[in-house]
Amino acid sequence: MKSNGPAMQALAKAHIWLGWLIAVPLLMWTLSGLLMVARPIEEVRGNHLQLPVADRGLPGDAGIAVDLSRVEKPVKSVSIAMDGGLAITRITYMDDSVERFSESGRQIPALNEIAARALVGRRIVGGDRVESATLFPASDPAPDFRRPIAAWQVALEDGTHVYVGEETGDILAVRTRFWRAFDFAWALHIMDFETREDTSHPVLIIFAILAAIGVAIGTVLLFRRRRARPSAA
Repeated sequence: MKSNGPAMQALAKAHIWLGWLIAVPLLMWTLSGLLMVARPIEEVRGNHLQLPVADRGLPGDAGIAVDLSRVEKPVKSVSIAMDGGLAITRITYMDDSVERFSESGRQIPALNEIAARALVGRRIVGGDRVESATLFPASDPAPDFRRPIAAWQVALEDGTHVYVGEETGDILAVRTRFWRAFDFAWALHIMDFETREDTSHPVLIIFAILAAIGVAIGTVLLFRRRRARPSAA
C-alpha cells in the first residue's frame, strides 16, 4: 500500500475532523495542567502561611479527662494532646461530631467568632488583618471548603480564607486566591465542576479516548510521503 494512498487520505480526513472535536479539551487540559504545576502544592495549600507551633509532650500524669461510661453517644475515637499548654481530651462520635474537654473534665465550648479570629491571628501569617468572619454549618459548607464540618471562615484582607473548626478548634484549611484558581483549573482538568472529585466519568473518558485516537492518527500521518514541491525557476 502506498503511503499516499486512499487509506492515508481517509486517516488525514478523520484527523482533521477529530482535531476540531478534541481541540478544546486538549487546550483546556494543557492550560489547566500548566496552571496546576506553576507553584508547589505546599504553597497552593497555604502551608507557607501557617506559623510553626512548638510541640510539647504530654506530662507523665496526663489522662483522659472524661468517664466514657457516662457518655451517651457512641464513640468513634478518643485522643489526648497538648493544646496551648493544656492536655486536651478530644472525643469523636460516630456521627463525626467532636467534643473537647479540659484537664478538669470540663467541656470546652465550641469556638465563637472572637476565638476563631484570635486563633487565626496567632497561627497564620497576616492573620491579624481580618476582613470578616462567617460561620458555615456542616450542612452548608463554603464553596471553597466543601467539607461537611461546621467551620468559621475567617476572610483576610489579601483574599485568603482560613477555615477553623467550630467544634475541634483546629485550622482545617487555608484557601488562598491561587488555591481557588487551582481549584477551578482542577475542575476543568477532570471536567467535574460540581464535586471536583469524580475523575472517572463518561464525558472525561470519551474525550480522553478521542484524544488518544487523534494523537495516534497524527503519529501515523507523520510517515506519510509528501510530494516534493516544484522548484522555482
